[in-house]
Amino acid sequence: MEHQHRGASHAVYSELNFTPGNKWVKSLTQGRLGTMLGGHYSSINLSSVLFHERIDDLVHVKLQVWSAPNLTKPSFSEAMKQEFKPTQKGDSFGPSSYSNIASGIPSSWAKYERVQFEFDPGCEAMVFRTDGTPVQGITGGYGGDRRVEYIIPEEARKRGFHEFVIEQTCNGMFGVPLTGDTIDPPALDRYYQLASADLVVPNQEAWHLMWDFFTLKQLSETLPGNTPLQNKALVVANAIMNTFSKEDVKSIPSARKLVEEIFGEAWFKKAENIYKEGDTRAKIYAIGHCHIDTAWLWPYSATQQKVARSWSTQIDLMERYPEHRFVCSSAQQYKWLEQLYPLLFERVKEKIVSGQFHPVGGQWLESDGNMPSGEAFVRQFVLGQRYFQTRFGIRCGAFLPLFGELLIKNMQIKETAWLPDSFGLNGALPQLIRGAGMKYFFTQKLSWNNINTFPHSTFNWVGIDSTQVLCHMTPVDTYTAQATVADVMKGVSNHKNLESSSTALLVFGNGDGGGGPLAPMLENLRRIRATGNNNREIPLVNMGGSVDDFFHDLEEDTNAGLTIPTWRGELYLEFHRGTYTSHGSIKKGNRKSEILLREIEHLATIASLYDKEKYAYPQRQIDDLWENVLLNQFHDVLPGSAIGMVYEDAEQIYAYVKKEGEELLENAMRILIPKSTSVSMTQPLQSAVSGKIVAYNTTPFRYSAVVEVPLQGVGGNLLKAEIVQISQHGNSGFVLMDASIACGPAVPRGIFADMQPTSAKEIYKDVFVLQNSKIKLTITDGRITSLVDTQQRRELIPTGKTGGLIIYDDRPNYWDAWDVEIHHLETPHVLRFTTISVAEKGPVRASLVGQLRYGKSTIKITMSLDAIAATLDVNSNSFIRFDAEVDWHERHKFLKFELPVNIHNEDAVYEAPFGYVKRPTHKNTSLDLAKFEVCAHKYADLSEYGYGVAILSESKYGFSTRGNIMAISLLRAATAPDAEQDQGKHQFSWAVYPHKGSFLESDVPMAAYVFNSPLRVRFVADDQKKPMSLPQTPFSLTGASNVVLDTIKRGDDDDPQETDWKKGSSTVILRLYEAFGGHASVRINIASNLGVSKATITNLLEEDMETLEINKIVPDSSSEQQSYIDVNFRGFQVMTIKLVISSVTWDWTRRSRLGDWMII
Repeated sequence: MEHQHRGASHAVYSELNFTPGNKWVKSLTQGRLGTMLGGHYSSINLSSVLFHERIDDLVHVKLQVWSAPNLTKPSFSEAMKQEFKPTQKGDSFGPSSYSNIASGIPSSWAKYERVQFEFDPGCEAMVFRTDGTPVQGITGGYGGDRRVEYIIPEEARKRGFHEFVIEQTCNGMFGVPLTGDTIDPPALDRYYQLASADLVVPNQEAWHLMWDFFTLKQLSETLPGNTPLQNKALVVANAIMNTFSKEDVKSIPSARKLVEEIFGEAWFKKAENIYKEGDTRAKIYAIGHCHIDTAWLWPYSATQQKVARSWSTQIDLMERYPEHRFVCSSAQQYKWLEQLYPLLFERVKEKIVSGQFHPVGGQWLESDGNMPSGEAFVRQFVLGQRYFQTRFGIRCGAFLPLFGELLIKNMQIKETAWLPDSFGLNGALPQLIRGAGMKYFFTQKLSWNNINTFPHSTFNWVGIDSTQVLCHMTPVDTYTAQATVADVMKGVSNHKNLESSSTALLVFGNGDGGGGPLAPMLENLRRIRATGNNNREIPLVNMGGSVDDFFHDLEEDTNAGLTIPTWRGELYLEFHRGTYTSHGSIKKGNRKSEILLREIEHLATIASLYDKEKYAYPQRQIDDLWENVLLNQFHDVLPGSAIGMVYEDAEQIYAYVKKEGEELLENAMRILIPKSTSVSMTQPLQSAVSGKIVAYNTTPFRYSAVVEVPLQGVGGNLLKAEIVQISQHGNSGFVLMDASIACGPAVPRGIFADMQPTSAKEIYKDVFVLQNSKIKLTITDGRITSLVDTQQRRELIPTGKTGGLIIYDDRPNYWDAWDVEIHHLETPHVLRFTTISVAEKGPVRASLVGQLRYGKSTIKITMSLDAIAATLDVNSNSFIRFDAEVDWHERHKFLKFELPVNIHNEDAVYEAPFGYVKRPTHKNTSLDLAKFEVCAHKYADLSEYGYGVAILSESKYGFSTRGNIMAISLLRAATAPDAEQDQGKHQFSWAVYPHKGSFLESDVPMAAYVFNSPLRVRFVADDQKKPMSLPQTPFSLTGASNVVLDTIKRGDDDDPQETDWKKGSSTVILRLYEAFGGHASVRINIASNLGVSKATITNLLEEDMETLEINKIVPDSSSEQQSYIDVNFRGFQVMTIKLVISSVTWDWTRRSRLGDWMII
């Protein structure tokens, strides 16, 4: 009797076997899969049936084109006013053009599910409706970012006619390199050929079979070893090839039926609902993204177009794939869209409301992570968050308790900061991220490390002040994943913290140059999920959620971060170290702009308090300038790694900031110091009326300064009364200024007893000495051979060593403008001054001028020593200033200043935003060795017990300390992607500052701050009727020298036009930070003329967090009641304090008794 175990159709195991058996050769079968599409068999394989119809004749496709002149990129409305001319496939266009397309759709095509227009210009393009609404992007060519299909709307298909416009910009996603190398400088007159302009009918079933096959092929090639799923996918793919026949229409659905063995029964009908099956907790969270570098191998104007192309494409995909979620940072890019493509901006807003389009990051843009100042990072978050809130009702990580119930209900909360591509991240960021209302952080760039592999994927990132954020660095190692099986598998196989959390974020979509996710990626993810629903060999992929959803689950899985590792301090990228130096003029523009804006806000705040009737705080103009500065801080602009066109734009931006900023500063000065004019070496005095020199010290520190003023011009003689030294050439003089009031006026003073007279002279042939009573510098044969602290009787240059300029060969392995490799240190070329002369002999300033020629370049350095200390700190010393004028014409050379010092410490100290970071001076481990070139702001210091030496910088960011050799990096000379990087004339300064005591006992941060913020000098005509009275900043600190009052400004929500203090809507914001890494208790003193009704600690967004007690004190019977606030700091803490102003009294009759005036 026969037993039927599996039904009557089950094959019976035969007794006899005469067949050869079924044995495959796996490798050959895998190789066979490559013949299913394209290639030699394209006329008979699946490629041959992808389209039912294709026509391109003039009856059905009428093309007209207009090419823009020169390198212009006109708007849609401008283009539509031009005269278009007939064109055809095969014609070339460029550099920018618009095509008007009228398509007639045959009535016989009405039976088809879809009709498309296939347009391949070989470059980037965008489809517009005739009313100017962007519809989607086009990417021509045959790369992985190809998208050349435009789906004809159903109503047009039924109508049989469709007219639309396509804008073409003749560059690829990565610009227009002169050669095939992406980072080569661009060919700006590039033209592209129109390869396709066809009406087509896709065979939808064949396309889906193609996507089925792609997923199977990926499974068979990607899954490790010899697993059941890998073999099964290969068997099914092979069966599909055996089943498919070009001649048999039914073979396509038959072949598609076979994939149900892998994807599950009727999986395709489930569409987006496929993600609702299987385990509810996925391992891989997939989110669409389109990383668009705000400028890189293309200028800002090209990015504006890339944003519109990429984002319109994503909106189109959201209509067809409901599970698709798209995350996008950078308020700047949204603002460009709002300004230039308002119709598309409204569509984006709709998708934000529907929860499909996700703003993220809370920043103005994805800035560099190292070089912006602490306050610039604050503004990145503040301006970004305010933009998202005002346009979309979204706050990235809103501080919920402070909002009304209705607002909370209507506001979308996003909690993730987003910097995937910045070249390292400073240790202040966790505190600033939390201060901006977020607690999660996504990054990725450290996967590029070229020496050590970063040890974590998911970890608590703890900043220099101990603030933490939950950080995820995707194990997929990219923010431009292609949504392949390999990407999904890597999310687990490369995860470094599976013991704590096995989830990973898959950020997919074409990027850098834009584009974003494509339909094939979304199709592939559906199939990967279907596979995971039926097989445990592949992780489950989730779609339809957000980045915040991922982090919420991560926070829960890790017990609020308690079960994952912690990384403390900066996230140093072991790569792209040359970006601290490349494009020196951009670094200088950034530093000068940051300081200018700080000074504007400071003086404008005082002016608005002093005379509210005549002066309104220029909030809108200040925000505009900040937005421009923040734009140039993008992570490929400020680092110097963009093409030359970008820097033409950036220099114009800095010129605009300087012009507009100086005007705002002048407006404030006219209120604070009426009838005064600015005086500087570039701005000679034109007045013929006698008067006085005054200045304003915008720093929070007390010091003296030597200021050079011109003696030429109409008013030159009027300044001589204040001069304590006339220059050797007689065209200028030196004024000794008393800036002993922090954040207040400074006035001239004569030579005083505690001054250290300076001198410069040649004591022997080619031996020059620059000295005062504290410091003595000796230059022998063009090199620094001695630096002596005469009071400490300490020689700082080791015996037999010299300091000075040095050049290294600079040939990185690939990334030219980005990288400097450790092997550059093997090729030193020591430079010596060939001529040295005495420029100033003292007694207030003494100077030597050294000059040399190297290759095609000339270098002139003025070395100066003043008769004063850096600050009024009791242990402060003098510094030696180096002012460089360089005409630079080298290629692949690296100019540095190096100084060997008699100091030993295993770590050197480098200023970072709102604090400092220690880095090794040795190479004990590969982690130590990797930091051979590092970033610092205004100072780098090497100290030991009792003594130290600092290098101060006014515009350079690259430093190193190798053993006892301190170095500041000055100029590079890369040739890609900007062939002319740093070529031409440069002016920059640095200083060497020896100091008594270790770094923690010194005034190095204060000296560096003052070095970067010279006095603003004014000339005031004499008024015989009354003495001149200058208002002072009504805020001062006592009790803790390690706390810095960095920013004084008006509140962001203030009404500049409001003149009634009693309404309580006028505020002043003070931003302070602890600079040395220790605790502090500080008193904030408020002048008696200022009434403060309320004081609060706020977050960075100026939302109240804690109310402070305002204390009153009466110093003596002749003084008015003053106020003060006591606050405590932890090390490196940044604190924002908001003062609500209730009254302001500037009493001229009692000015001599108030602490808010200075009488001259």
